[in-house]
Amino acid sequence: MQCYKNGQLIDSIPLLDRAFHYGDGCFTTARIFDGCFELKELHFARLQLACQHLSLKTDLSLIDKVFEQLQQQFQSLNGTLKVVISRGEGDRGYSLPLHAADLYVWYYPKVMQAFQPEWIESGLLNHALGLNMPHLVGLKTLNRLEQVLLKQEADQRGWLEALVSDVQGYIVEGVSSNCFIRINDQWITPELRYNGVHGVMRAKILSRMQQYNVSCEQRCIGMDEIDRIQNLFFCNALHPMRAVVRLNDRALAQQPYLDLFETLKLSQID
Repeated sequence: MQCYKNGQLIDSIPLLDRAFHYGDGCFTTARIFDGCFELKELHFARLQLACQHLSLKTDLSLIDKVFEQLQQQFQSLNGTLKVVISRGEGDRGYSLPLHAADLYVWYYPKVMQAFQPEWIESGLLNHALGLNMPHLVGLKTLNRLEQVLLKQEADQRGWLEALVSDVQGYIVEGVSSNCFIRINDQWITPELRYNGVHGVMRAKILSRMQQYNVSCEQRCIGMDEIDRIQNLFFCNALHPMRAVVRLNDRALAQQPYLDLFETLKLSQID
């Protein structure tokens, strides 16, 4: 693992960094496969939007600078790139410092394989998400304590990923993924109106669905519809399709996943 701050290799982070004190910033996690920064444009667009909403001033070209350094250092570049934008150092208290934000890039080398559907068992978690401040809906901020508690419950139940509802009784997403659900032969993805993260892979899949004429509705999905779910898969930047073959001990057919994976050409993500 290597970490860069504003384009420079580092081995420590300042004690007064507001990312640690307040979770004051945003982040994204990208997959690097055979030297390709997958979904780069979507990652950059999401970071740019978050910076605008959070009033963070930063230079996203520093990500390209670090990526070029890594390409020169490693013959084969494969793994995960995590970008964290922090408000930077500041005095005690919530008032914003006036200086530019700090941009951190972590590189985690790992052998990566071409995408294929992954088969998992899943279910609905008891913990529920709250409703976000409207200004923060969809952003991937550094405040992820809800996901930490959700992941704890999922791990206790032996689920790699799980459905998460909100306090209003609507399905929102997975613990660290967005989700697509098939009901009455219709693909649906939850409308992220009050909470949830606008995932880059979700955006890519919705774009591919439109490109290949696969109908997908965006709407609220109530928990009373769970027993009607025919198929369900989770997606994020590292996994385009984690297909649920058993939901709350109810078997789900595999073929619809395979058909969709092939139709949308999800083995090829650039």
